[in-house]
Amino acid sequence: MPARYSYGADPNQYAELYLPRQRKYAGVAVVIHGGYWRSRYTAQLGAPLSEDLAAHGVAAWNLEYRRAGDGGGWPETFEDVSAGIDALAAAAAEHSLDLSAVVALGHSAGGQLAVWAAGRDAMPPGAPGSYGRRGAGGPAAVPLTAVVSQAGVLDLRQAMALGLSDGAVQNFIRRSPESDPERYRLADPLQQVPLRVPVYAVYGAADTEVPAAQSRAYVAAARAAGAVAELIRVSGDHFDLIDIHREAYAACRALVLDALPVI
Repeated sequence: MPARYSYGADPNQYAELYLPRQRKYAGVAVVIHGGYWRSRYTAQLGAPLSEDLAAHGVAAWNLEYRRAGDGGGWPETFEDVSAGIDALAAAAAEHSLDLSAVVALGHSAGGQLAVWAAGRDAMPPGAPGSYGRRGAGGPAAVPLTAVVSQAGVLDLRQAMALGLSDGAVQNFIRRSPESDPERYRLADPLQQVPLRVPVYAVYGAADTEVPAAQSRAYVAAARAAGAVAELIRVSGDHFDLIDIHREAYAACRALVLDALPVI
């Protein structure tokens, strides 16, 4: 059974640590589930992935956060993801985990949050999740060293214009890009390039939930800005990417393992 760690008072502010019987890789994989940021989708989506990673010798941190409709949205979800990743510091000390390599694996909306979290070091002071929000005695920041985005929603402006999932972006961000461009600048992965860590944008050839253009646009912008980003097309649909029995997920797992040092 995984060990649960709370990082706040809300019932949704927790993460579960899955430890392998035998560690084969140093570092930790942070699993961030999707569900278009809606409250009915929970960290249970990330549990099979976390179990699978642990079975392959990786310590996995399955992160839950407040979602839209349950106390989340802007800025709460961003603050939770930031605090939830940083809560790894205490768990790592308890279990002697090496945090020199921390790879995020995020699906769909979780891909947006994972890529966003990789850019926290460049956020202006006072922005949700920025390192500058930590006062004296606060938790140490745990930076990500790579991101594997599984059909991530990486272009919020486009997703908003397309009305993906019945207006999920409007429901999550609570503003339009025209009414609050600064909010989108701080939340949108596409507007945060270049990142200092590699991003692997995986998408399914048969995905009808999140357009492939989301991953393509991000990788093109990241590369143009001088960042390391790779676009990876796999067979299968949106949910094959998180089905541990599918080749689409196996490709994502391989990317996570490749980004972690072998012990």
